[in-house]
Parts: sequence; structure tokens; C-alpha cells
Amino acid sequence: MNANAKATSIIADPALAKDGHLKIDWVRAHMPVLNRIRDRFEKEQPFKGLKVAISLHLEAKTAYLAKVVQAGGAEVTITGSNPLSTQDDVCAALVEDGITVFAKYNPSPEEYKQLLIHTLETKPDLIIDDGGDLVTILHSERQDLLPQVRGGAEETTTGILRLKAMEKEGQLKFPMVAVNDAFCKYLFDNRYGTGQSVWDGINRTTNLVVAGKTVVVVGYGWCGKGVAMRAKGLGANVIVTEIDAIKGVEAYMDGFAVMPMVEAAKVGDFFVTVTGNRDVIRGEHYEVMKDGAILSNAGHFDVEVNKPELEALSVSKRTVRRNIEEYELKDGRKVYILAEGRLVNLAAGDGHPAEIMDMTFALQAMSLKYVNDLYKEIGSKVVNVPYELDEQVARFKLESLGLGIDSLSAEQKAYLESWVEH
Repeated sequence: MNANAKATSIIADPALAKDGHLKIDWVRAHMPVLNRIRDRFEKEQPFKGLKVAISLHLEAKTAYLAKVVQAGGAEVTITGSNPLSTQDDVCAALVEDGITVFAKYNPSPEEYKQLLIHTLETKPDLIIDDGGDLVTILHSERQDLLPQVRGGAEETTTGILRLKAMEKEGQLKFPMVAVNDAFCKYLFDNRYGTGQSVWDGINRTTNLVVAGKTVVVVGYGWCGKGVAMRAKGLGANVIVTEIDAIKGVEAYMDGFAVMPMVEAAKVGDFFVTVTGNRDVIRGEHYEVMKDGAILSNAGHFDVEVNKPELEALSVSKRTVRRNIEEYELKDGRKVYILAEGRLVNLAAGDGHPAEIMDMTFALQAMSLKYVNDLYKEIGSKVVNVPYELDEQVARFKLESLGLGIDSLSAEQKAYLESWVEH
């Protein structure tokens, strides 16, 4: 393909654009922080003449982020970061808005991989990644595209773990900003966003009551805290399983039962995995689960619930409702997996609320500008979002809510900075 030629989008159905535009318009009305950044980008044009590749869960809120980056002068190409979270109507709307899209709902694994590669073949200068897929392909299969990339930003815990492993081995070839580790990401997106959207997805999919049931939350990081808090609010009895003793004590003091998974598996009605690790629910746990147990995952990859081991223990498997697979075990017990073990809040729901993603995507947009401005100085490593950007997003959020906070006086600043006797 000619370096100056615009790639042809690959989407499911261009005729769906009208519905996609309505979705994007709705979230835009509820993302005041990102709107403010868009106004600034339109004036400053920080990405003028640059190509930006984005891999995120491709729904309306992500689409609006892409449009904000585009407003900053970039030529934007976008793809999905999960086969089941892409919304075809949103993809069609973006194409009408001049953004190149390589994404459609539920492609085969081979198609999904090829869509990622198509996105990278546009030769981006900057990237926004989710789970590290774009970065991994660039550093393995498509190293020919590496020299063009100035840097990027990563959305998830899983992606940052992969990036730090690459950095440790000396393999990372450009700077990446760890957006997931910013205060305005994990305190709000991971906790309140995941907490609400996971239960939106589970409730919409199962249409079952949560009150009075036993919910097992696997992992008590910021996402797990949010899931457990919302489960408690819905009236559930909550059990937390952990491998970290400190987090175990924290869960206990937050009012939750704490026990090993092999014990929790015996009593759970709903299970939600949020660890970023593999096989946290596996064969030994299926063997003791109650009839009717419902399993779901809110970690990035579909490896937290071990499906092959469940299939090996089962005599039959069938889809009983959209996004619900029933596994009948040899003794007649039935176990259910939601959304194929993929992210239940996106594969079976609409993801985090718009007001939450407003802050996260504001951080993404500002981090992308930051890395573009300073990529030579930063070097090939993983860096945190500067506190000044984090704090600015929080201030914009407060202002959008009509709220204010106090400021220190000169005397108070001097008091806090002094080491002499007060």
C-alpha cells in the first residue's frame, strides 16, 4: 500500500451508521472532561500530520475518544481489543466520520489477529493499546513497523504487566505511558466502573436475583474491590479469594468472608474473576461446585476460567440463553459460563458508564500528547502518567460537577514544608 494512501476499512455493515451516531452523541453529552480536551486539541492541533492507531473495546465511548484524537489533527485508525465487545453500528459511524476501522463483532481468532495487523500496517506514529496486543505484534511479527512508532499509552493492568516484562528483558523499543496506574484510572474506572458494569452485564444476561446469593470475587485489587462492593449493595453474601495476605486482610476488614478458592467453590452461586492471571477457576473447583453455579470473568483475557478442563469434566454443552453456555457434568450438576469467559461487562454489556470513561479517556488523550511531546527524552521504557495530568483531569471533573475544593495558603505550604519545631 502506498504510504500516503488511506486504508480501506473492514467493518460488518455500513448501513448501521445511524444507530452508531446516536450512541456516540449520547456518550459525548456525558463526557464533559473529554469535551474540554477536544476543544483544546482543536485549537492546538498536537497530532497534526501524525497517524494514531487505537486498540480498545470498540463501543461508543471509545469511538468518541478516537474522534477527540482526530480533532487534534491525527489520522486515526481503530480496531477492537476483544472479539465480543465490538459494536458494529459504532464502527460504521466512525467510518462515516473519516476514521479508518478494522473491526467487527465476533470475528474468528484468525480474523481478529488480521484486523490488528491491518491496523498496524497503516504505519502509526503513536498507539493506544489495551492488553498489549498492538505492542506485542510490533515487537514480534511486525518489527519492520517499529521505527515509525514514537510511543503510546496502555489502558490495562494486563497490558502493563506485559510491557514491564518486555522492558525488564530489554525488548521494549519505545516509551509507553501506564495509564492504568494513574489515580484517575484505578480509583474510579477500575473500582466504580468495573463494579457497576460487571453487574450490569451479569444481571442483563442472567435476569436472576443477586440478593441473598453468595458471590465469590476472585482477586481483591481495585477491580475486585468494586465488584465486591456492588455485590454487597445488591444484597449478596460476598466471599473474596486472594493470594496476597495484605489484600486478604483488607477484604476481611471491609466486611467480606475470606477463604481459599477450593472452599469458596463449594458455596458460591456467582463467581467473578478479576485477577489478570490464568486458571484461577479450574478442574478441582468444578468438582465441588453447586448445581447451577454461574461463572464470569472481568479480567482482560479469557483464561481466568479454565474452559478446557470444564469441558473435559462435562458430558454435554449447550447455549441456553444469549451469552450463557451450560456445561452438564457427569453427575448431573450444571455449571454456566457467561460470555465465553471473556470480559462479562463488555462482551455481555456496554462497559463502564460514560462519566467514568470520561476521566480514563481524558488521561489517554493527554498521555498521548505527553508521549508525543517527550518521546525522545523518555526513552524506551514504561512511565507513569505525570501527577500534574492526573490532578488536572480530577480538577476538570470537579468543575464539570460544579464542585470546588480549597487551596493551601502560603503559610500552610510553608508549615508543611518545614522541618523545624512548630
